[in-house]
Amino acid sequence: MAADLQAKYQKLAQEYSKLRAQNQVLKKAVVDEQASTTVLKEQIKMKDQSLRKVEQEMDSLTFRNQQLAKRVELLQEELVATETKGKKNKQKSSDSTSQHSHQHQSVFDEDLQKKIEENERLHMQFFEADEKHRQTEAVLRERLEVLERGGAQHQAEVDGLTQKYMESIEKLQNDKTRLEVKSQTLEREAKECRQRTEECQQQLKKCHAELNSRLEQVTSIIQEKVSFNDTKHWQYNTLNVPPHNRRHQLKARDIVGQALTFVQDLVAALLNFHTYTEQRVQIYPIDSATDTISPLNQKFSQYLHENAAYVRPLEEGMLHLFDSVTEDTVTTLETTVKLKQFSDHFTSYTCFLQKILPYQLKSLEEECESSLCTSSLKTKNSELHSDVKKMTSVFEKLQNYIGLLALPSTKPEAILQANSSAVFTQLAACLHGLQDVMKDVSKHYSQKAILEQELPTVTQKLQTTNECILTSLVSLSNVTGKIATYFSNNLDFFTAPTGYGPRAGAGTMNPLHAESMLQCKKRAAGYIQALKKPQPESVPYVEALAHRRILLSSTESREGLTQQVHQSQEKIAKLEQEKEHWMLEAQLAKIRLEKENQRISELEAQLAGSSSRQLFLPTPESPSAQPTPEEEGEEPGERGLGEPIRSASLVPDEECLEQLIKSHYMSRVAELTSQLQVADSKAVHFNAECRALAKRLTLAEKSRDMLTEEVKLANQNVSRLQDELTTTKRSYEDQLSMMSDHLCSMNETLTKQREEIDTLKMSSKGNSKKNKGR
Repeated sequence: MAADLQAKYQKLAQEYSKLRAQNQVLKKAVVDEQASTTVLKEQIKMKDQSLRKVEQEMDSLTFRNQQLAKRVELLQEELVATETKGKKNKQKSSDSTSQHSHQHQSVFDEDLQKKIEENERLHMQFFEADEKHRQTEAVLRERLEVLERGGAQHQAEVDGLTQKYMESIEKLQNDKTRLEVKSQTLEREAKECRQRTEECQQQLKKCHAELNSRLEQVTSIIQEKVSFNDTKHWQYNTLNVPPHNRRHQLKARDIVGQALTFVQDLVAALLNFHTYTEQRVQIYPIDSATDTISPLNQKFSQYLHENAAYVRPLEEGMLHLFDSVTEDTVTTLETTVKLKQFSDHFTSYTCFLQKILPYQLKSLEEECESSLCTSSLKTKNSELHSDVKKMTSVFEKLQNYIGLLALPSTKPEAILQANSSAVFTQLAACLHGLQDVMKDVSKHYSQKAILEQELPTVTQKLQTTNECILTSLVSLSNVTGKIATYFSNNLDFFTAPTGYGPRAGAGTMNPLHAESMLQCKKRAAGYIQALKKPQPESVPYVEALAHRRILLSSTESREGLTQQVHQSQEKIAKLEQEKEHWMLEAQLAKIRLEKENQRISELEAQLAGSSSRQLFLPTPESPSAQPTPEEEGEEPGERGLGEPIRSASLVPDEECLEQLIKSHYMSRVAELTSQLQVADSKAVHFNAECRALAKRLTLAEKSRDMLTEEVKLANQNVSRLQDELTTTKRSYEDQLSMMSDHLCSMNETLTKQREEIDTLKMSSKGNSKKNKGR
């Protein structure tokens, strides 16, 4: 950031120097304009003097002209008066008067003639002076307009410069504020960076210490445990099993799958091209349906008819190669045995192209020799002649490169890895060349088909075959383009090392290595699968904290709960004793109740016997005075059995009192036990709460100590930051003082320029007012 500030200051200094140079140029221009304005002012003064002279002459001429006009009027009046007088004195002296008037008239005529001539001369002079005045006025007005335009331009330039200076000042002020803000942010960032660097340095020191200790441990372990290093000797290193790269295998399978689709499209396009060229040979230049074609074309069509036997195996070989590349295999140039099969099929197809090449060239020459072939068609056939040769040569190159890539599957040490990467790059370039050749073939053949359509003897069959060949060529060019782009995009994968091989990186991959690696991979996968267990679900951090608090509170209240359990057990024992006591009392009460019931039944039987006796006894009293049966029943009872009845009435009252007392004391005992349980639970709860509060208090004291230490550290940091801030403030104050001095100088220059501009404005306004007054 300091470099950015320095660069910005340099930019500002450059802009200031530019503005200073422009200011000097403008000063020179202003001085030149002032000199020109002084010269123009002097010229205007001279012109004003000449104008005044001309105006004075004009005034004198007008005055003279008015005098002459008045004199002519007087003379005319005198003439009229003389005529009237002559008419009156005609009769008196006609002869004398006529002579006298004739003389007098001749004198007046001469005088009038002179005056007229003088008047004409004065008119001519006036006209010439007027013309000169108009010309000078026009010239002066033009110069004045030019000067006003120049003044306006200078004023606009001055306004623009002032505006620029103001904008530059505002920009400088904004930059100053922005730089101050940036400097503050940079200070903060620098402080943070210093802190981070200190922390990083501490961590680095720790890491270095740990790494050194680990290195010492590892070296000691290696020296103690490893008595023999097999990676130093390549003979022993070849016996090591390389690791398996699953990602490489998946990428290789994906790439081979893409190559399979492209090869399928290429095979379809080549089949179409060869079959449609066979149809064209049968039709053009001689139709086989109407006449026999040449033996050369017959042989050519026969070879073209066999194209499927050479083209189809390409797809089959690529399909076998795709099937051989799986996730559980090792894909390198040494282990892809199916690539050799694809290379053999490709060599057979290139041999087929070499076999049909001379026939194809001869058939093109035969087309050129026919009478229907024009000069333009001959040129197109010659271009196709060269394109077909290029296509076969490109296929031969491709066959050579594919054969080189398939060679390590039979001879593992035939090609080095560096050479294989060079072969891949050359193969990519060759594929791009094949794309260019197929584009040229399709372009030239399309031009040839257009020219053949213009021939008068062309048939519909030939047109359709030409269109089919064109479509097959277009598909061939598209497929070759796709293959070239696909290969160039994946060239890094092809040229990069596979990672399979011995530990030290020297040597090649052996099929035996691949088999042992796959066996070890299967064993490792089975072992890992056996070790795999379902992982328990992780608990969130907040929930774990809540559980910890609950656990702490539960551990705190555990002792209180145990005490409460002991107290409750003691209470239960006491209550069980009381229960047994009350059970015994209940049994005794039941026995008493049974005895009382027997007694009451006996008393009732005695009462019934006594009442029956009284019914059968006679009475001497009247019926009205006879007692009622109830009274009869009562009296004997009262009389004969007064004491037993009294005792029977007292027994149930004692039982009721006993039951009431029992129920009262039982309810009182239940209330007291419930109150005692509530009080015990409250006491336990308060005890647990007090213990929890005591623990919290200890934790709060610990946190307070920690916070005091942190506050001390923060105060130290604040003091350090304040020292840094004072130093930075001093540096920035020095910079600001420098900037303020610079701005003061700039302001002084701007005030000088404004004063000059104001003087120029005043001078231009005075000139414009003078011109308007004139």
